[in-house]
Amino acid sequence: MSAPLPPIDDPAAPPAVRTEMAALRAALDEAIPRKRMLRRNLLVATWNIKDFGSLTERWTAGSSDSPKRDFRALWAIAELISRFDVVAVQELTGNLRALRTLMKTLGPRWSFLMTDVTRGAAGGGERMAFIFDSARAELSGLAGELVVPRERLDEIGPDALRRQFARTPYAVSFQAGDATVLLVTLHVLYGDSAAERLPELRAIADWMADWARQANRWHHNLVVLGDFNIDRRGDPLWQAFTSSGLTVPPALDTVRRSIFADPDQPQLGKFYDQIAWFGEGSARLINLEPLAAGSFDFVPHLYRDLEMTRASLQYRISDHYPLWVEFG
Repeated sequence: MSAPLPPIDDPAAPPAVRTEMAALRAALDEAIPRKRMLRRNLLVATWNIKDFGSLTERWTAGSSDSPKRDFRALWAIAELISRFDVVAVQELTGNLRALRTLMKTLGPRWSFLMTDVTRGAAGGGERMAFIFDSARAELSGLAGELVVPRERLDEIGPDALRRQFARTPYAVSFQAGDATVLLVTLHVLYGDSAAERLPELRAIADWMADWARQANRWHHNLVVLGDFNIDRRGDPLWQAFTSSGLTVPPALDTVRRSIFADPDQPQLGKFYDQIAWFGEGSARLINLEPLAAGSFDFVPHLYRDLEMTRASLQYRISDHYPLWVEFG
């Protein structure tokens, strides 16, 4: 049975861990909008948490420990997730130790919904999940996986009849105040080349446009988010993603998605993670006002006492930054 993480102010917690958590909280206070009273805002995030599965039950994992994700890493992940109302998580694995410990640490008002493990080599044994603050966003009834109708498979790509999505997109609707928000998360197949990603990106864009046209009379809000494995803005993958009208808020044009992205030119590579919606035209399906958006760079605040490299840090926290949007 998983138990909550040891209290961060526990005297047994290493001083370096207590110091870094205080610094992380201060940085998050500066970077992420606060949750407003009476649900006057909604904070939605997406985060690919690398191989989010098991947990080493020590404050700091040693060189012989496996996995490297330890108590201090999970405390940082819990602190980050707690700043949002709904977080779409990719790369959750079949091992749920870290997730169960995370949920008990977040507390009883937090809930989650997840898919089963994706079978097959292309799916990587992954699940997708939504973790949400139930005091701020409630399930409104719809949850399901998106499957392309057989008669349309030929339109996706030359090999489409042999497969569906490598990891089936996952849709869940939430009620936040008077607004219903339908969130669709996915993790696009990476493949051996960028060209292998095009069929899935075209398919999800086409599917979402159809869904938006059919659903807009209900005044719901449709938001697509996750790891789309897009290399850069404007490349063929980006064009496929936006081909049916999906738009990304301008505030996300130049933020880094990966801990390995060039800090001076984040828009030129590793544009993997996205949050998008249909904001205009016949497929418009957003009635919320986007107030702010960004990513959060956790690297400068964690494991500083160990002078840890980014290559090592990715296995404790992630190689992706959380990406977020605040709606009014």
